[in-house]
Amino acid sequence: MSRIRPPHRRARRAALAAGVLAGALAVGAGPLGPASAADAPGTLARVDNPYEGAQVYVNPDWSARAAAEPGGAAVADEPTAVWLDRIAAIEGTGEAMGLREHLDTALEQAGGEPLVFQVVVYDLPGRDCAALASNGELGPDEIDRYRDEFIDPIASILRDYEQYENLRVATIVEIDSLPNLVTNVSGDTATANCQEMLANGNYVTGVSYALAQLGAIGNVYNYVDAGHFGWLGWDSNFGPSADLFHQTATSNGASVDDVAGFIVNTANYGPTVEPYYSIDDTVNGTPVRQSEWVDWNQYNDNQSFAQGFREELVRQGFDPGIGMLIDTSRNGWGGPDRPTGPGPMTDVNAYVEASRTDGRIHTGNWCNQSGAGLGERPTAAPAPGIDAYAWIKPPGESDGASEEIPNDEGKGFDEMCDPAYQGNPRNGNNPSGALPDAPLSGDWFSAQFQELLANAYPPVS
Repeated sequence: MSRIRPPHRRARRAALAAGVLAGALAVGAGPLGPASAADAPGTLARVDNPYEGAQVYVNPDWSARAAAEPGGAAVADEPTAVWLDRIAAIEGTGEAMGLREHLDTALEQAGGEPLVFQVVVYDLPGRDCAALASNGELGPDEIDRYRDEFIDPIASILRDYEQYENLRVATIVEIDSLPNLVTNVSGDTATANCQEMLANGNYVTGVSYALAQLGAIGNVYNYVDAGHFGWLGWDSNFGPSADLFHQTATSNGASVDDVAGFIVNTANYGPTVEPYYSIDDTVNGTPVRQSEWVDWNQYNDNQSFAQGFREELVRQGFDPGIGMLIDTSRNGWGGPDRPTGPGPMTDVNAYVEASRTDGRIHTGNWCNQSGAGLGERPTAAPAPGIDAYAWIKPPGESDGASEEIPNDEGKGFDEMCDPAYQGNPRNGNNPSGALPDAPLSGDWFSAQFQELLANAYPPVS
């Protein structure tokens, strides 16, 4: 297990303070002229795990916001992903750098050493059909715009950086899309939007197109979103999801060779490992799986789920060398309420409730969860089959507004972000557990950042 090494911190901070970090190394024609031959050494070498032996990109946009928070300097140099969640984000907005500017900055941070640049590709037609808070700008049938105005420009820019053998681009491909086609198209959990996306096929078409175009670039490593244990861990979802992922990765010109791995728990809160109880435990002859919390799931944390799901994906036809990522940015659940050991062996529910570090009311809760903390710091190869723990969702960025806020990004109001909401079938009709006064998804949420910092586990020093 190796800790992901941040870039040279003093040099980066000094450059940021001087306002010259962004765009300091241009690729192609630009302020500094064409890239020299020395900037582009010869043969590009693929690696089994792009995170091993590499630094990971520190997003200056997020770093500056974190550093401006009380106590935030302690984590402001942690690497976080860049999110491309609308067409305008490719070129950049007044609030954030564009993709090319980020890549130029990544080359500077690399300093000639291997560096992973993490980027979330997230703008499918009819995006996030079961969560209104993260709906997107493209309508359900706008697959042509997705291809022509979103994926193609991203691929074009990334191809300009293919020549840099020390730059490894980890793309996180369309979170919360394919899993919705398994779990939210029938029964009590169905939504009309997800049924439409299943019927028109544009999730599968869009993801497969993205995999084919991005996977053709030599230094790009595609990681497909695979939900989390509290979503796909049940037998009824586990195998069908892996089958759908394989179908998608082998259609419309894509192949399994375009997939470096999968990611779980993206922008979610489920713990990486539950240290104080096992899914195989029994209490007075009653299995833990029968408890109200576990509810017959085969998994109780994301690492065991990721490792088990990896085996199923390989069985379905993916390369045995695929690796898994776990988003650990907000799943620490530290603070005074964190258990320090197993619960009482009086009955199975008392045991699980007192043992679990997962502080959510229900595993289906996903929006701005109260009591959450920063999780494991980004780390390469922490466990068998796991390429890295990574901070993909930048801590402090909201999951969704706690009340309706007009906007031009296509983002709606989801009741799961309302602290007063009492739930729906997707979370067992439980309260949402969401924090109050939250802004739109992706906007900075200072109160949440402060809570994440206070409840970090391991604690922030």
